[in-house]
Parts: sequence; C-alpha cells; structure tokens
Amino acid sequence: MKRKVVVIGGGHGQAQICRGIKDICNTHISAIVTVADDGGSTGRLRRQFNIPAMGDIRNVMVALADQETLFSNLMDYRFDDPDGTEQDIAGHNLGNLILTALTKQSGSFFDAIRIVDDVLNVRGEIIPATTEVITLYARMADGVIVAGEANIPHIDNRIARVFYQEDVKATPEAVKAIEQADLIIFGIGSVYTSILPNVIIPGIQDALYRAKGRKVYFCNAMTQPGETDGYSVEDHVQALRTHGVLVDTVIVADDAIPAENIKRYEAEHASPVLLKEDKHDYEVIRRSLLDFDGGLIRHDAHKIHQVTEDLLNGVI
Repeated sequence: MKRKVVVIGGGHGQAQICRGIKDICNTHISAIVTVADDGGSTGRLRRQFNIPAMGDIRNVMVALADQETLFSNLMDYRFDDPDGTEQDIAGHNLGNLILTALTKQSGSFFDAIRIVDDVLNVRGEIIPATTEVITLYARMADGVIVAGEANIPHIDNRIARVFYQEDVKATPEAVKAIEQADLIIFGIGSVYTSILPNVIIPGIQDALYRAKGRKVYFCNAMTQPGETDGYSVEDHVQALRTHGVLVDTVIVADDAIPAENIKRYEAEHASPVLLKEDKHDYEVIRRSLLDFDGGLIRHDAHKIHQVTEDLLNGVI
C-alpha cells in the first residue's frame, strides 16, 4: 500500500517540497494549495472572471509534472509588460490563462485542474483548499485590519492573526486527504499568506485535529519582510499554534550560510531564522537543507527528498 503524504501551503516553497518528494517510491502525494492570492496575474484574473486564485496551483503543477517538457515550461511563461500598464495579456502568466479558459469552458475549477494534471502527467493530486473566491484578512498587533493577501506583507506592522470574514468551506477532497495521510507537511514559505490561509478554513482545521499522520513543519531559512521580521524558529511555530496548528516535528536547516548571501538578504531586510531555545515540547530535527547558488538561499529539492524519505521510513 502506498504511503500517503499531504503537503499544505502555497507559493514557491510548497512547489519546491513537491519537486523534492515526487520521486519517493511507493508514495502518493496530495498537495493542498491556497487560493487566497489576489496579487499579480492571479489577482487580475480572479477579479475579472470571479474564479479562485490559480497561481500557486500552477506552481505545484509544474513541480509535480512527471518531467520537464515544452508545455510544462510554457505554463510558467509570463507575457512582457514593459510599460507596466497590465493591459490585455501583458503581465499575465500563460498557465494562469489556460486554467482560466478551462474553468470557464468546463464550468468547474476542479475540472480545469484535472485536465492540466493529465496533460502534465502530474505525480500526485493537486487539491485547492476551497473552490470559493475568498479574501484573506489580517489583524495587526495594534488592531488595524488589512484586507487582501497581496496587501498584508506591505503594512509596517506585526501580524497578530489572519482570518476570513466569510464562512469558507473546505473541499471534501482536502479533508479526506488529511484524514488518510501518513505524513502531513507544512511549509516551506510564507506562514501567514501561504500556509495559514489553508488551515484556518474550519473543515481543514477539524480534519487536522482528527488526523493520525505525523505533522511536520519545514521551517523557513530566512525571515520574510512584512510577515515574519525578527522571527525565530519558535516564533514561526507559535504562529502556527495561534491558528490551531499543532506540529509534532520541526525540520530546521543547520547549514552554514555564506556571509555574502546573508549580506544580500540584509539589503532586503531579511535575516536567518534561528533557534533561540534549547528545549521544546515538539521534536526539532536539524538537517542540511539549503542551496546557495547565485547568491540566493533556497531549500534544495534533493535534500528535501532525503529528509522526507527518512521521515517516512522512521529513520528520524
């Protein structure tokens, strides 16, 4: 019987996890993806056609594709917008346009995802957390309310909580995948705008409470300006806990980050995420996870593969 892995999140971090684990033998992957994004090409399309955000779903599709093909590469192609006017197709991503066209043609966002999954020969199952058009809100530490996922990181304030004003219904497929999972992975990526938009949906939160699978959080290597400024590993975990997510294990990168890479990120007001305590009421596992090519600090797909395989095999 295949081992069942659920990856909850959004953005490039979730896609990188999926890219790393898609080749693990005897494993079925379910990626539960946020549809709360309202910026860029995704935001324009959801406002114009009243459909859920598909940008993060497209990222995961490409990551889980059986192999890189001309079509999978074209899914990420973005039309130039040299004058910044965002008129016609300027600034749009081709994959987003394809998913929009298929949604309008089939009448179902889920069906559109399935069609592209089949074309890309996706290894696993991509599940939107909800098929509703939703708006993410954040309450800041001083009580100010900010509307819109794209706006939240741009407020010079500390986030206290994210929430929806409407009653959001989880997709039954997401609930079932969580309940049946052997391993549930949160991350990598924006805590408040990629991971939490999924788990604050009541149906998903209830499923996580009932889930028997091991819950593992891959912690970010760097803080994110506007979201987690000055956060430690413990602060990231506390943000999850505040929103009802209790994790069993936290995976922390213990790679020595080159000074030149840190300096580059300091210019963008980001800093390394460090452990500040020696004892925790959850398991902390330190592993080499990072890659530093091109001056960037990124999680390495091959290292994610090895850690996840060790988790599934009970090695760690």
